[in-house]
Amino acid sequence: MRVLESRSVEETLAIGEELGRQAKAGDVFCLCGSLGMGKTVFAKGFARGLGIEGNVNSPTFTLLQVYESGRLPLYHFDLYRLIDDGAVGVEDLEEIGFFECLDGDGVSLIEWAEGVLGVDGVWVWFEENNGVRKIKIT
Repeated sequence: MRVLESRSVEETLAIGEELGRQAKAGDVFCLCGSLGMGKTVFAKGFARGLGIEGNVNSPTFTLLQVYESGRLPLYHFDLYRLIDDGAVGVEDLEEIGFFECLDGDGVSLIEWAEGVLGVDGVWVWFEENNGVRKIKIT
């Protein structure tokens, strides 16, 4: 496990960007943590690391946003609205093409991944303590 610290939006962007530069086709990144912990900021940096230009937003209402302008496609999920009693239903995931994206030729970035059971990938946990964000990567 790697534990990184971020004291600013810029540092969180940089951490995401570095992981985006290292990402390979088929990689899955599972982002976990409560509201306001920096998951979307990290996602913006991650997209930048893939060479994606333009605005990257959390797909809270669309559930999935696909960016194809970088060196690899980015499948950016936000599962917050699908979590029911702590888990996301398989039917909901099938409806949005979740499993096809995981098996696709790009990189999947999943916000609120703690609601999905059995996903194999890099887990990134966001916590805050005394104004310092801890980003734990396993």
